[in-house]
Amino acid sequence: MQIKKLRIDPNWQSRLESIGYGYHTFEGERYWVDDYYYEIRAKEADLIYKATTELWDMCLQAVEYVIQNKLYSKFHIPAYMIHHIERSWENDEPSIYGRFDFAFDANDNELKMLEFNADTPTSLFETGIVQWYWKNHYFPELTDQFNSIHEQLIDSWKNLKPYLKGEILHFSCAKETLEDLTNVEYLRDTAIQAGIETKLIYIDDIGWDGRAFVDLEGEEIKSIFKLYPWEWMVNEEFGVHITNDINEAQWIEPSWKMLLSNKAILPILWELFPNHPYLLSSYFEKPAHLKHYVRKPILSREGANVEMYYENEMIYDTAGEYGEEGFIYQELATLHREETGFSIIGSWVIGQESCGISFRESDMPITTDKSRFIPHIIRH
Repeated sequence: MQIKKLRIDPNWQSRLESIGYGYHTFEGERYWVDDYYYEIRAKEADLIYKATTELWDMCLQAVEYVIQNKLYSKFHIPAYMIHHIERSWENDEPSIYGRFDFAFDANDNELKMLEFNADTPTSLFETGIVQWYWKNHYFPELTDQFNSIHEQLIDSWKNLKPYLKGEILHFSCAKETLEDLTNVEYLRDTAIQAGIETKLIYIDDIGWDGRAFVDLEGEEIKSIFKLYPWEWMVNEEFGVHITNDINEAQWIEPSWKMLLSNKAILPILWELFPNHPYLLSSYFEKPAHLKHYVRKPILSREGANVEMYYENEMIYDTAGEYGEEGFIYQELATLHREETGFSIIGSWVIGQESCGISFRESDMPITTDKSRFIPHIIRH
């Protein structure tokens, strides 16, 4: 796995904008990297596939364990949501997607799971569409890419369609969030291609008529995909209506995903699968033997409020507004590093299948919302 450079296409920005990718640059800094890429080997792609498949199964076992043992207090989940979570799990309410983030140590050819973005992962459009167009632009010959995301999304929606409540699947995100809206509209487009009738409504515009959630036309919402965190929804004023809804609206992702999107799942996984080769040791309380570690809030996003320690001395941290609910302690991972920066691998699960990867690169060893997206190809 190594960085390769290209002579940049002078029209790269307009080329990306022509396919609906409008946030390639962030506050004057490149978010999308067009002139270098990762070249990986087929055996590395196979390793990522194997790890993703195995970890997804382990995560499902961990959800069952948490529910059976009523460990909700470790996740700081409001008591009123517990029955909803349990019902969504017992009813096998479907999940469409999630993204594992991996550290890769090239010296040992070793993958370690950093965390699982199980509820509201973004960069799906970049992974499924933008890097595929990038490959076809620079490598029009037959070159491979670990990327069947588009096909897998359409197939997953087709499989889900018979189980949807109502005739319309609503799609939602917050207003004035271009990245979220782009990802939602991409997901919505794949649902339309799967033959599902859809409707877009911003999360801000969802109404409550005293018995059910409604859209701006007063139509009851019975099935809805939301790119909006569960932990935000359940702590907002209208959150209590989720459990009062006469329709028991089908939310995608389902509420059982709250357990996997919370970093409290990391010590649970370590307890269930100690010394597993894809896991980093993780704890609710810092053990004396752990000298190189990262302290993460159980509910944080985009790398906020993370502290990194080496020999028990803090070497790097990020700002933010998270941490009130508590922290976990995770063994410090070795990140892949090139002259351009530190990189992590994002590996996507869609409809139970491992089906695509992305690379995010940072100048510092913590991935944030400003970390660059790097495309890839597979060398056979």
